[in-house]
Amino acid sequence: MPAKKSTKKVAKKAATKTAKKAAKKVTKKVAKKAAKKVAKKAAPKKVAKKTVKKATKAALPSQEDLEKAAFYIYLQRCEQGLPGSQEDDWAAAVAQFAA
Repeated sequence: MPAKKSTKKVAKKAATKTAKKAAKKVTKKVAKKAAKKVAKKAAPKKVAKKTVKKATKAALPSQEDLEKAAFYIYLQRCEQGLPGSQEDDWAAAVAQFAA
């Protein structure tokens, strides 16, 4: 009988060891997955900032847009009878797009 008891104890110990090893592996996998998720979440933010900067640069007015705006400012200024120059109209057009 004592041999059977010791065999059971050995089997129990082996089972708990394998269970502990399996738990460690699962814990490591979960930790790795969590780290990957955090890394993925952090990466798109950087990309988003870069795309915002690119979009801002792309949103700059073209030469033609500035010319039209300056012309309309000139027409408005003339209708009101106000003094001014081409440079003032151009500066006003640039300021209008900057705002």
